[in-house]
Amino acid sequence: MRHLKAGRKLNRNSSHRLALNRNLSCALIEHGRITTTVAKAKELRPFIERLITIARAGDLHARREAVTVLGPMSTRGIDSKSEAAKNPKTWLRPNVYKKLFNEVAPKFVGHPGGYTRILKIHQRRIGDGSELAIIEFINPELIAPKPAPAPKVTAPANA
Repeated sequence: MRHLKAGRKLNRNSSHRLALNRNLSCALIEHGRITTTVAKAKELRPFIERLITIARAGDLHARREAVTVLGPMSTRGIDSKSEAAKNPKTWLRPNVYKKLFNEVAPKFVGHPGGYTRILKIHQRRIGDGSELAIIEFINPELIAPKPAPAPKVTAPANA
């Protein structure tokens, strides 16, 4: 029984799942919409929404928290003994962070949550036949804001 065991394992160990979520979220931030399996999209949704909530603050602390959530990119192409491998600016994802803090998060500043949507598509993956879905950012401009209550106008007292 899997009581109190939330989340999907996706047939991966924990470090592989974390890397998968980081890579999917970077791809979603870069492109705005990605196609993946339904299970991966459902696992990505809380991960990316927490990241956007962090980024909405926009301060230095939020940027450092985003680095811990998204993490470093692989240093595969860099010689481990070179100066570039010792400098974190060379192996972090600078374009993703810039786009997250300058384009994506400011769109959702007044939005209380629910930044993504998952659309199931009726196409199956060729290799294993798994269900596919599109996960994308919502367009906050298209969502009608709740109208503000009208201020009560009191009649002037003529005494």
